[in-house]
Amino acid sequence: MEIGAYSFGDTQFDSSGEQTDTAGAVRNLYEAIVHADAAGLDYFGVGEHHTASMPASSPGAMIAAAAAATKQITLGSAASIISTDDPVRVYQQFATADAIAGGGRIEITAGRGSSVETFPLFGYDLADYDELYANKLNLLMTINSSADAVVTWRGARRPDIPGLAVVPRPAAGRLPIWLATGGNAGSSARAGQLGLPVSYGIIGGAPHRFAPLAELYRRSAAAAGHTGDGIKVSVAALGLVAPTKQEALDRFYPGWHNLNVEMGRLRGWPAPDKSAFLAQAEAPGAYYVGDPDEVAERIVHLHGYMGHMRHFLQMDIGGLPHEHLLESLTLLATEVKPRVERLLARER
Repeated sequence: MEIGAYSFGDTQFDSSGEQTDTAGAVRNLYEAIVHADAAGLDYFGVGEHHTASMPASSPGAMIAAAAAATKQITLGSAASIISTDDPVRVYQQFATADAIAGGGRIEITAGRGSSVETFPLFGYDLADYDELYANKLNLLMTINSSADAVVTWRGARRPDIPGLAVVPRPAAGRLPIWLATGGNAGSSARAGQLGLPVSYGIIGGAPHRFAPLAELYRRSAAAAGHTGDGIKVSVAALGLVAPTKQEALDRFYPGWHNLNVEMGRLRGWPAPDKSAFLAQAEAPGAYYVGDPDEVAERIVHLHGYMGHMRHFLQMDIGGLPHEHLLESLTLLATEVKPRVERLLARER
């Protein structure tokens, strides 16, 4: 089981309660990735967002920078919003990061996006949401499968590519491409039919309820003739690790509240409810907030349903103090990860 983290960037608040600069959030994210590598985490994902509170708008740029400063951690997007980006440029950015990393540590996770800010920002119509995604995912996969860097492609949502080179190429010839979904059955089936690994973003409800989707994914892959190591599942969730459960709750709740107030303004969500937060922070809820023993046990419990090979947490939300993020990353690597390994070994 790989253990890791992901982030959209997290802008801090000053002593008066005002958000600080987004450049500081980017620097903090870079420091967190380097710290995660040194601590021994397996994976760090950078998700794409375009808000003042979550300013990691360019995962490829951040991952290329981190690739130069890390030695062993796998780096990926979590996710790249492929619907409103150019797959050629996305691929070139991540192949460049792969070259910097020395090969074998860079992945792309292609998502449709849970937020809609990218559509007006980049001049797309939200009504074309799924068609854009399907078309551009096809182009991304075509580029990745090219044996000689020369790409020929025709599609409905982007100008054709008439036998042109897409360079640089990854060291191994191809990059791992994952499909991200928040729990859509059609996306699970699509990932299986395409033979892509699937990453489930579980940010609410009971995570074990995603087990039927993982089974649908595996059935769809088998029906399409896809087997082997490429058929795998990962889980992204919210969480924070601290020395004690109460410390974890006390540290995570203010950021959770801030984020939900902001999302309420943007999307019409109801006011944050602390009792709902506390319910989600207890098994079988979706928030992995606790001490190392509890977080490890809950990851292994979900593994019994999902059979996933990677579990990674978003911890820095709503202005979480940076020192709490760094401590959580350390505990995740040095305390949670070995506990997960021991618990899984007992079940074999």
